[in-house]
Amino acid sequence: MDLIGKSLLDIIGNTPMIKLNAFDTGPCELYVKLENHNPGGSIKDRIGLSIIEEAEKSGVLKPGGTIIEATAGNTGIGLALVAAIKGYKLILVIPDKMSREKILHLEGLGAEVKITRSDVAEGHPEYYQDVARKLASETEGSFFADQFSNPANPLAHRTSTAPEVWEQMEGKLDAFVAGVGSGGTVTGLAEFFKEKNSDLQMIVADPEGSIVADAVTKGNYKYDGGSWLVEGIGEDFIPTNLNLDLVDDAVTVTDKEAFEVLQQLLKEEGILAGSSTGTLVCGAIKWCQKQDSPKKVVTFVCDTGNKYLSKAFSKSWLKDNELTEEEEQGNLADLIRKRADKGEMISVKPQDTLMTAYNRMRASDVSQLPVLDEEKLVGIIDEEDLLLNVYKDETLFSKSIDSIMVRDLETIDVNSDEKELYKILSEGKVAILFDANIFLGFITKVDLINRYKSLFKVS
Repeated sequence: MDLIGKSLLDIIGNTPMIKLNAFDTGPCELYVKLENHNPGGSIKDRIGLSIIEEAEKSGVLKPGGTIIEATAGNTGIGLALVAAIKGYKLILVIPDKMSREKILHLEGLGAEVKITRSDVAEGHPEYYQDVARKLASETEGSFFADQFSNPANPLAHRTSTAPEVWEQMEGKLDAFVAGVGSGGTVTGLAEFFKEKNSDLQMIVADPEGSIVADAVTKGNYKYDGGSWLVEGIGEDFIPTNLNLDLVDDAVTVTDKEAFEVLQQLLKEEGILAGSSTGTLVCGAIKWCQKQDSPKKVVTFVCDTGNKYLSKAFSKSWLKDNELTEEEEQGNLADLIRKRADKGEMISVKPQDTLMTAYNRMRASDVSQLPVLDEEKLVGIIDEEDLLLNVYKDETLFSKSIDSIMVRDLETIDVNSDEKELYKILSEGKVAILFDANIFLGFITKVDLINRYKSLFKVS
């Protein structure tokens, strides 16, 4: 056995498998294959390599060529990893709901990223797949990867992923739970497994709003405009690469269920996984609990949670998207994403320098900071204050915050009417929330918009 690879491409695949112990799986045993151990951090490394190598073999991708693809993120990273090592240019079209971490990863690998809308369906001029297809047709000598219909996609799983699972489970496998993005994973796995054991159950775990589960269980292929927050799986159409004849059952999982399982997976199993994993593990648990006899079931940890730290593992993001069970107080405090009185808000001290304020704004991606003396709010500093005071003079970054901070603060009581809050925000002012003498935090325009979004049940 060669212990040293020639490049990262040599260590794609052969990922480990573990048994989950922290969940109620009824009479079944549930195992996860840790695809987050791939060098690009996801299962999509496999198809990135397969698609590019098959294109090279066929001659449609030539040395120094350009690859174009529509992707929810991880396929893009898989392609970008391989393209970087092999010297290809890569252009990716991705929907705007993708995590910032994924986008930064792609750009770091040298990919050109074009962001388009996630709230439109196939046929719309800004639908990400249509945009990518049009771009490929207009770019001379380009290769359109087309993961949704490219046979190299299921090939990767039929020839690598599935045999690995079968060997790791020593052929003792009763069901496999997978998600549908491009459809290649389900099809490739099922083609291999069904040859080994025709009784093996192939199960789809599907986000609520996607059409795949209904297509499997009800024969309903109509997309009703549903949306979901989970990335990478769930579809508004049936991909060419998805062979539904090989699927035996499907389980629908809500966003809330998926993200709750994701938190438990980290806290009790130590596995930092991505959002699609929450859907797969939750779907597998649901299916296991319905069984009346012992079965060995496998699913994936699709990718690493490092790509979702600002979303799936952010308390404020989870709250904004109504994915937490925090008790409502029935006042304006319910609108705050990060509370100062609970130590959740980044702040500065009056004696800190402007450079300190700048660094904390940049690190936390905020435009304003409270200035606290002990726990008392004494002022506010924002981007405009910084700009006006350091303009063309770098030495001024050493000035203390109390020399420029805004001290004349217009506050609002936590029990005030929402109309009063709206008036403050509509005038372009900062809404500074207090409960008696206790500073609770800021309410932004986005916070109020989120409130209206929730009230109006807008998805």
